[in-house]
Amino acid sequence: MKYASIKKRDVANGPGVRVSLFVSGCNHHCKGCFNPEAWDFNYGLDFTNDTIDEIIDLLKPDYVSGLSLLGGEPFEFINQQGLLPLLKRVKEVYPEKTIWAYSGFLYEELRKMPYEETQAILNLIDVLVDGKFVEDLKDPMLYFRGSSNQRIIDIKKTKKAKKIVLHEKNTRREK
Repeated sequence: MKYASIKKRDVANGPGVRVSLFVSGCNHHCKGCFNPEAWDFNYGLDFTNDTIDEIIDLLKPDYVSGLSLLGGEPFEFINQQGLLPLLKRVKEVYPEKTIWAYSGFLYEELRKMPYEETQAILNLIDVLVDGKFVEDLKDPMLYFRGSSNQRIIDIKKTKKAKKIVLHEKNTRREK
């Protein structure tokens, strides 16, 4: 697995100050994507155990709320294989910090993926922002997402309720 970048202090991709990992590789190719260079699975740097150690260290300060996974596409199978050890470690070391994942796949599609890794990742994340970016539905007033078709799903509440439960930030900002 490769990754495009790590943002050490990100306030745009989830609540609070977060560490954001942008993975490489995406087959969605959404028109108007803000990160098209990350479509290439060979773009960027190798994701290694040292990368995991770096992210764990970046998450250490109390003011950091958690980790956000973006792309590229975190749920491309090769990326799932690389991300699963990271997410297990984050939950082990920082159980109080939240993990947000952004995906062009819908939650319903992810639930049907045949990989053990997919279900394990869904069990480790707290919030999923799902759905492809749709340029015609772009709305800069939305919290933590680019287009109005995308949902911010509270994964823990969704699993408990056995139906989609949207996160409190699945709204628009006031002007």
